[in-house]
Amino acid sequence: MAEHQHKSTRKSAEETDEVTESTVDAERKEKLDDDVDSILDEIDDVLEENAEEFVRSFVQKGGE
Repeated sequence: MAEHQHKSTRKSAEETDEVTESTVDAERKEKLDDDVDSILDEIDDVLEENAEEFVRSFVQKGGE
């Protein structure tokens, strides 16, 4: 009977570890999502700015 109690204690500890890992994974995923969104916003701003310059370089000047 002592072995049975020991096994259930071990199982509870494993379940606690899984819950803790899930919480940590969720928090890590959220932080990574925020970081990726931030980087994508920066890339979008740069591309938008460069696109304007690119288009301006092809606008005909005078009689070109």
